[in-house]
Amino acid sequence: MRIKFNLSYCFLMCICLLSAISVAQQQISAKEYQADLNEKFKNPDSSPLTKEDLAEFQSLSFFEIDSTFILEAKFVRTANDSVFAMKTTTSRLPLYSKYGELHFTYEKESYKLNVYQNQRLKSNPEYENYFFIPFTDLSNGIETYAGGRYLDIWMSNPNPSTLKLDFNKAYNPYCVYNKRYSCPIPPADNHLEFSVLAGVKMYNKDQ
Repeated sequence: MRIKFNLSYCFLMCICLLSAISVAQQQISAKEYQADLNEKFKNPDSSPLTKEDLAEFQSLSFFEIDSTFILEAKFVRTANDSVFAMKTTTSRLPLYSKYGELHFTYEKESYKLNVYQNQRLKSNPEYENYFFIPFTDLSNGIETYAGGRYLDIWMSNPNPSTLKLDFNKAYNPYCVYNKRYSCPIPPADNHLEFSVLAGVKMYNKDQ
């Protein structure tokens, strides 16, 4: 029974991840992204919500789309893709590598976010260009989920000089909505010392 239980977590997390990827892959605007995310949450076949919460669901709560949170970042490729086990909200430890770094400025201060690649997904040609940015910031526990949020990016060029960071597309881990899910915990290196007031807000099912 213990093995079956752990495998179910892996399966649920995979569904969560691929759902987010399908949105990011389209390179759509933040407004379209948010509308698409709402539709996924309303659809019983793709929603992470419990049956009880889905019956009452109207919309996710988003910050107003803010162009100041769309940032040009310098990409620095990591010299050595060392593989590590990323901690999650359960005992599951998926394998990731640090693929590169994004260096950017916000309000004249310099910041860095690490870009990670899932080792299981990169062997799939459909997702070999998909990368993951879990992060925390000063809004966590106040306006946004205490455990941090995620961004997805696609890189057809394996070593671009710059990338666009659009925090208006930041979304919550699925375990925020349903404890059945196992979600990666943002590494300490990906903490931002400012409030990212963009993307999905803290979930309140009573809203």
